Amino acid sequence: MLQRYSLPLVLLVLVSCQTPESAGPTLLSPSDLPEYEHVLDHAGIINNWTEEFYHRGLQIYRTNCFSCHGTPSIQGTLPNSRQFWEDPFKYGSDPLSLYNTLTLGRELMPPQSQLTPQEKYAVILYIREEFLRDQNPDAFFEITSSYLDELPRGTSFGPEPAQNTPWKDMDYGTFLMRTYEIAHASDGSKGINRRGSPIPNEDFRSRNFAYKGIAIRLDPGDGGVAAGNAFVLFDHDLMRMAAYWSGDGFIDWEDILLDDQHNIFPRIVGDLHVETAMAPGWANPVTGSAEDPRFRAVDGRQFGPLPQNWSHYKGLYVHGDQIVLHYTVGRARVLESFALEVDTLLSRTLNITGVVRPLVLHAAPDSVPLTVIASSDGMSSGVLRQENGAHLVTVPRDLNLKLIYGASDATSALPDDLTQYTQGGPPAEAPVLESPILPGTGEGYTADVLTLPLDNPWNSRMRPTAIDFMADGNEAVITTIDGEVWHLSGITRQSGSVEWRRIASGLFQPLGIRAVGGDIYVNSRNQIARLHDLNGDGLTDYYESFNNDHQVTEHFHEFAMGLQTDEEGNFYYAKSARHARPALIPQHGTLIRVSADGQESTILATGFRAANGVTINPDGTFMVTDQEGHWNPMNRINVVDPGGFYGNMYGYGAPADSSDEAMEPPLVWIDMKYDRSPAELLWATSDRRWGPLSNKLLSFSYGYGRVFLVMPQSVGGVQQAGIVQLPLPDFPTGLMRGRMNPADGQLYVVGMSAWATSQMIQTGGLYRIRYTGGTVHMPESMRVLEGAVELSFTSPLEEASATQASNYQVHTWDLERSRRYGSERHNIQRLRIAGVSLRDSTVTLSLPGLEPTWILEISYDLIDPNGVAFEGAVQSTVYSY
Repeated sequence: MLQRYSLPLVLLVLVSCQTPESAGPTLLSPSDLPEYEHVLDHAGIINNWTEEFYHRGLQIYRTNCFSCHGTPSIQGTLPNSRQFWEDPFKYGSDPLSLYNTLTLGRELMPPQSQLTPQEKYAVILYIREEFLRDQNPDAFFEITSSYLDELPRGTSFGPEPAQNTPWKDMDYGTFLMRTYEIAHASDGSKGINRRGSPIPNEDFRSRNFAYKGIAIRLDPGDGGVAAGNAFVLFDHDLMRMAAYWSGDGFIDWEDILLDDQHNIFPRIVGDLHVETAMAPGWANPVTGSAEDPRFRAVDGRQFGPLPQNWSHYKGLYVHGDQIVLHYTVGRARVLESFALEVDTLLSRTLNITGVVRPLVLHAAPDSVPLTVIASSDGMSSGVLRQENGAHLVTVPRDLNLKLIYGASDATSALPDDLTQYTQGGPPAEAPVLESPILPGTGEGYTADVLTLPLDNPWNSRMRPTAIDFMADGNEAVITTIDGEVWHLSGITRQSGSVEWRRIASGLFQPLGIRAVGGDIYVNSRNQIARLHDLNGDGLTDYYESFNNDHQVTEHFHEFAMGLQTDEEGNFYYAKSARHARPALIPQHGTLIRVSADGQESTILATGFRAANGVTINPDGTFMVTDQEGHWNPMNRINVVDPGGFYGNMYGYGAPADSSDEAMEPPLVWIDMKYDRSPAELLWATSDRRWGPLSNKLLSFSYGYGRVFLVMPQSVGGVQQAGIVQLPLPDFPTGLMRGRMNPADGQLYVVGMSAWATSQMIQTGGLYRIRYTGGTVHMPESMRVLEGAVELSFTSPLEEASATQASNYQVHTWDLERSRRYGSERHNIQRLRIAGVSLRDSTVTLSLPGLEPTWILEISYDLIDPNGVAFEGAVQSTVYSY
């Protein structure tokens, strides 16, 4: 974080004069530079610095510098690149010298011509503040007023930096699933409430959302849906064609996981040609009614899918750029596809089979010109009628239909037989990308970096969210938050490279993946999808909707987290609650079980805020983490009992009693100093190949990029635990999920950075945490006794050090749970250590003042019998002893 200084000290990057240290050969000469480089007002740029520059520099470092230079904890792909945090600078470390190196290039460092002067200065600021000031002070050049006075004077700041919009530049594929608002260009602001505790609900009853929207590009061209200019939106909650629009831009990209804006949702942009009401796209197949029977929330809106016996979304076929939707209406099967006709005419083709009674399609408002073309049996007449302001299309029996939206005298071909697009298209030659493996060098446990293919044809930001292994463990599948699934080969290699293939895209913020018997299941906000390769090319041709009971609103915070299976084949995931708002839907803040056949979803527990994943314990019970926020004074790890309520009064079905006694207590509260945002837990199931922590419980930190050991204890049926960080450097991205690999017995973790993490240097990461066979210095178990705590370490301790009370500090403090966000630390006390004893590798601290407490912290500074020093801290919650 940028510190606050007096101006001569903080504004340290933007210079352009020559110093003796900066002399030396460059790859460009000054005459090669654009004119603005010769007339820069460096002092003026310095005088206009804000903290925004630091954060801009962070972003530039992530995208332009990290892959080669790395960080103190993660080696870059070019090990001989400058290690800013420890290396001297060959050509000088003053701001001018750094700027000249970026501008002109030196040795292996190419000129960064793609960066504007302000962008170069921003990344230099970031390097100085993040790596030099504290970690490499000899290289930190202090700025003085005389130094600033020596800078060349100019009249320009250079060109304004180009807007960095990686969310627009990415190729998501031909379709993208998300929640979209349908609106005209003339519509006003989104009218989102942003203040209040809780934030009050808006009146969105007249607004048009496709909560489970599938946006499909219609026009030809590269770049996927984001680069298109004609689109159709299908809503698979209501089984309606929700909108058809055209123009540049696609959507406004306002989304927490797109442009990083909070409390927002994306809206379509362009010319809206067709819009349908938020109502069932088909009449009830039994009664003919159009009345919406779904759950109605307290704000008057309705959410969730239609009943399965009315209509049920089955999946989506991909055949080249052709997208075919698959769903049922009653007992009839529907295949549906869209295409552009001449001008801006939209054609909608439907193949309906298995019709047992007449069906009625609500096609569009009657203000939209509509033509119906039926299969060549004279059925067109009588199929279309107008009623109550809408075009209704009757389907009396099995029929192929084509609907033409828009006025035109042009003729159109008969409707296609869409079954030809349901077998997989011609096998595609998908690119295979290679990324190097960078072995770690630590003792005990070390982290190998399996680098991401950041240079890829789709401009993917590569933000991994979940991982699982295929049966033999040598192949893996990974999801990214931007909707992709990647297949990896060679993941167990010790060196060399990993091969990556993108096998699926367009999914809705996937945060869980499970490989079961050769099938790949992906959990997203709108569904659990099962991926099918129909033509043997390894790519997904059919996105089967295995389960879509998910209830979705437009709220940015309601992620569907994780995906696990039990021995019976049931699936489990957690659904987040809304941020700072009461729940709207029954699934807000819950743990959910999906039956093994995908036909039924059951809420098992409530009261969660943001349970980032789920873990199934060896005994079949569950654990989830949760995050600090309203009604959560700090982060928590929960052992979940079915039917339990876990504290978030903004979750659905919260009790009237908001007291602590009305909620299930966590296994352990986790203070913000240890983790600001815990992710999923994992049992490190291994046949001892993973060393002393094999078969122990781990917790991954999205907030700080750490791995913790969780040390549970049961005292008379009361469960409590402590946590301790593994002796690994913080990772440069937030950690999300981990799996133990059955092939090599090692731990593989994936992560990303977005909202609510401090680890922002790298947008994502894939790491193998490997046991080297060396000594591990850390506790592996903890027991709270009456007036004492036992810590058992993984390796022997030097007795004199281990029994010296001054080598330990013990503190306790309380938290306060309330509607406020988080909690201060209350009643902080340092406990007296009356004595320390050592038996084998177990230390017993005598603590006469120990009582049940929200937080117990024990820090230690010890040495082993070989004189190796190590330190750490255990943080726990104590209910009983």
